[in-house]
Amino acid sequence: MTDVFAALASPARRELLRLLRDEGAQPVRRLADRFAMARPSVSEHLKVLKDAGLVTERRSGRERLYSLEAAPLLEVKDWLTPYERYWRERLTGLRGLLDEIEEE
Repeated sequence: MTDVFAALASPARRELLRLLRDEGAQPVRRLADRFAMARPSVSEHLKVLKDAGLVTERRSGRERLYSLEAAPLLEVKDWLTPYERYWRERLTGLRGLLDEIEEE
């Protein structure tokens, strides 16, 4: 899971995942057109995502198509769920306290 967190740390990689989620499989050149960086830089980001298991690569003629592989994100979601509950309870408690103060 450490690789997944490291991969998600980059805003560029998160944007790549979003593009693949929203628009489906794409070649590097089409993805690179969306960024203000060279194609080799986008390829390096895709390699990090691939190594983390977040994207898959397949050949289609001369191109390599990249697709989202969302399964590793379920592990992150499962890990984060208790923290979400923690903060939800804290915010609910804060809301209650603010309501009490307002009533006084």
